[in-house]
Amino acid sequence: MNRAWVQLKDFALTLWQNRKVRDRGLAALVILVVLQIYFVRELLAAELLFGLAFLGLLVLGGICYLVGTIGERGLDWAEIALRVLASSARRGYNGIEELSRKSFRHPRSESAQ
Repeated sequence: MNRAWVQLKDFALTLWQNRKVRDRGLAALVILVVLQIYFVRELLAAELLFGLAFLGLLVLGGICYLVGTIGERGLDWAEIALRVLASSARRGYNGIEELSRKSFRHPRSESAQ
């Protein structure tokens, strides 16, 4: 194990002393770091866009829920109002029927005799 480590160390040292290999290695390292930063930025931007899209869907779903709830509440109120209106219409109709049964003249008036 120790012998392999020494050989690897010597190989790396001879490569590092070569100017072309050193420059290309540093360029590759810089490219890897820049690409990692770029990919992280891209992933953050994608996450932000997906977050905005899901927020838009959440708002749209909330609006649909509110419209449905308001519609149901409005139907309940309309039912109550129609019941009140129906009972008052029934009383009015009964009042008109009662008036139509009565004669306009008294039985002992001149024109009735």
